Amino acid sequence: MNALPMVLVFAAALNSCIGNMLLKWSRASLPADAGVADQFISIGFMGGLTFYGVNVVLFAKALDSMEVSIAYPIMAGSGFAMLMVASYCVFGEPFHPHKWIGLALVLAGIIFLARGN
Repeated sequence: MNALPMVLVFAAALNSCIGNMLLKWSRASLPADAGVADQFISIGFMGGLTFYGVNVVLFAKALDSMEVSIAYPIMAGSGFAMLMVASYCVFGEPFHPHKWIGLALVLAGIIFLARGN
């Protein structure tokens, strides 16, 4: 099996995670009286959109040689796992036991799907 499509899927997931983190940061740093332009024309918001765009390009390239029914769950699950850890580290979001269990199940699913490819 060629490893490149899997690398592209994980790179797409990382870009999705970074995009989500930037969007959260752009919303958290808004002043209470922010206008529409301030809400959507900020470095965090535009950065988030950029990372989402790179995500789409990488994922599309991975689909050249991977089944979407395998690639998408791996990308979504690994992006979810990265986002849980990143949001805990950067924003101090709670990481309760139910999240640990969910993370373990997601990682197990990624392993099962990746073995089928």
